[in-house]
Amino acid sequence: MIIQRQDFIQFEQLDLLARQVVEGFIIGLHKSPYHGFSVEFAEHRLHNIGDSVKDIDWKVFARTEKLYTKRFEEETNLRCQIVIDASSSMYFPQERAPGVLNKIEFSCVAAAALMYLLKKQRDAVGLTVFDTDITTQTSAKSNAVHHHLLMTELYKLIKNSKLQQSTSAAKCLHQIADIIHKRSLVFLFSDMIDSMEEQELFLALQHLKHNKHEVVLFHVVDKSKEVDFVFENRPYKFVDMETGEELKLQPNQVKDFYTEKMQQRKANLKLKCAQYKIDFVEADISEGYHAVLMSYLLKRSKMV
Repeated sequence: MIIQRQDFIQFEQLDLLARQVVEGFIIGLHKSPYHGFSVEFAEHRLHNIGDSVKDIDWKVFARTEKLYTKRFEEETNLRCQIVIDASSSMYFPQERAPGVLNKIEFSCVAAAALMYLLKKQRDAVGLTVFDTDITTQTSAKSNAVHHHLLMTELYKLIKNSKLQQSTSAAKCLHQIADIIHKRSLVFLFSDMIDSMEEQELFLALQHLKHNKHEVVLFHVVDKSKEVDFVFENRPYKFVDMETGEELKLQPNQVKDFYTEKMQQRKANLKLKCAQYKIDFVEADISEGYHAVLMSYLLKRSKMV
């Protein structure tokens, strides 16, 4: 699907794009990738004749040779918190080919599609936006008025074009982990570019998992430019979108060093996500939000 910047000049266009992704996914699969989950395990009780076998704890049976059923607190609908990094680096690239979104546009359209999917299931969704601080924070709700509010907030992000706005991802993620009191599915859209040490970011992600949230990280990047550093070998002036710092050089002077460092950073991030059981989704904006999101939803649907 080829879309242009002007495709979401009107708010309704963002909602329409979200519906197109979701309806296409549902028609093609006939199965939701998300379901409600119990808040937490409550207790064991002896299994009685006529009880469902699906909740039998077979590990306990192996130890005791007695059938016990796992009891949980009341089943709830899914609660989801969508978290978007809105620092200036997320507005890269400012100049791009027709049909290619920048990172914030990609994130907002993908987030809108996930919101619409969860809305159809009557699940509760909230939105958090951050840069150096949390700038938008809504609780998770499922009503139509709240859905319209969330779409409006995404539309505001698309319309903005902030320069020299840095990020404090680690600090904000720690705050978000403390704010979300009930177990939730957390979608995080970020390029994970932070001036702080990597370890601080990893600790913040671990904090979310420690609070029993299910976390999905969409690592939003322009792979060609930001990871592979594909530029013609001629003089360029590179400008840091978050600090305004300028650097004049020819790409081949630094390409090998740069790509090695970026690949190492990405590998470290993937490794930590695997250790913390965080679902890591590579979101290359040049592939388009439709391909990335559909690939993830298809993978997810096979896990439930």
